[in-house]
Amino acid sequence: MKYLLKNGTVVSGNGTEMLDVLIDGEKIAETGKNLSSDDAVVLDVSGKLLFPGFIDGHTHFDLEVAKTVTADDFESGTRAAILGGTTFVIDYASQDKGGGTLKEGLEKWHQKADGKCSCDYSFHMSVVEWNPETEREIPEMIREGITSFKLYMTYPAMMVNDRDLYKIIKTLGEYGCFAGVHCENSGVIDALIDEAKKEGRLGPENHPLVRPAEMEAEAVHRLLVIADQAKVPVMVVHLTSEKAFQEILAARDAGQKVYAETCPQYLMLDDSVYSRPDFEGAKYVCAPPIRKKEDQECLWKALGEDLIQTVATDQCSFTWEQKNLGRDDFTKIPGGLPGVETRGTLLYTYGVREGRITLEQMCRLLSENAARLYGVYPEKGVILPGSDADIVVFDPEKESVISAGTHAYRTDYSPYEGFVLHGGISKVFLRGQLAVEDGKIVKEKLGKYIYRGKNQL
Repeated sequence: MKYLLKNGTVVSGNGTEMLDVLIDGEKIAETGKNLSSDDAVVLDVSGKLLFPGFIDGHTHFDLEVAKTVTADDFESGTRAAILGGTTFVIDYASQDKGGGTLKEGLEKWHQKADGKCSCDYSFHMSVVEWNPETEREIPEMIREGITSFKLYMTYPAMMVNDRDLYKIIKTLGEYGCFAGVHCENSGVIDALIDEAKKEGRLGPENHPLVRPAEMEAEAVHRLLVIADQAKVPVMVVHLTSEKAFQEILAARDAGQKVYAETCPQYLMLDDSVYSRPDFEGAKYVCAPPIRKKEDQECLWKALGEDLIQTVATDQCSFTWEQKNLGRDDFTKIPGGLPGVETRGTLLYTYGVREGRITLEQMCRLLSENAARLYGVYPEKGVILPGSDADIVVFDPEKESVISAGTHAYRTDYSPYEGFVLHGGISKVFLRGQLAVEDGKIVKEKLGKYIYRGKNQL
């Protein structure tokens, strides 16, 4: 199938230009002015912005958390993603603690995802145990297209100790790969939880108090000291606070290569949400927690100065009934928020239109940088001849209001309920196929597994 997109403004990480785009099959065949084609479907996209398909490098679909399973699996989650302009997600496969192998973890996640996805997909691999067998499996994971890994400095079922953290990231560096790391000080958090429970403080307003920004910053500092000793780059995922950000800046000033990711919830919300009445604060429980307004402004400023490389979602959704599992004990509230459907429109509305970031920065944050980081550039992340025809036709004047009544998630609430959007998704092409039109999916389950190369950023 051929499509000719006429009169749109193509957005890249380097600039914007009014260009026509010719799609032939799965690829972009040509970009230029005054293009014509006798056998293409011509679509006038005047007044629209043409972004490369958005890439979300941090999702959790069909994941077991707090004795339940996320509301959205790969079928519903990727439907929401493609509706939001995300044409490629990278979820987290995981080794099981207690002797599980990386290969078994990968097979499990393929069973969850294959044949169900409405956007393209890949996996990071979470390493939760380090032993000779796990080390031997790293080259096999690379052959399977997995070139980025995940490590946890918290959660007993997932975390690795500092000794293994050093060994893992050094080994990954030797193979040209890197790890994204969840940075929180598990021991102090557990002690603060014990104190809260002893004092009878069991409501969701205590969640940010037992996971303070200082414990994120301490873990970031410790990670970066270890990474410096290992002489390898690392990524701090879901960065939330000014204190943690300052640790990253200090390491970079000392010559380290450190990548950073943040999420919409840390840009759009502040910790007052945890004190909402009638247990409403439970809807916002995630880890690390949502921080204070000054942290929010620090992150926006960092985005505007190109000091954070990507905005992902940490999509991890639950229903209100599931959140109520922790009504009598906030530590039993499943942690996570939905986000894949509104990431792009929120960033445009409250970032670009508010003058906090430029269109070019939005493109880098949502598409180009992630494509380079995760080894799929220029196949993805850019609108150029030869690239996959993953294209978001974005209407900068479309207005809407976020509502749980209209979103595609299986959750029955939205953390952004009532947020006004100025800008919306008009069409989405996935490898040359029109998947979304006028806010509705017209073709689903088009997604395929993407074998990734190594970091190019």
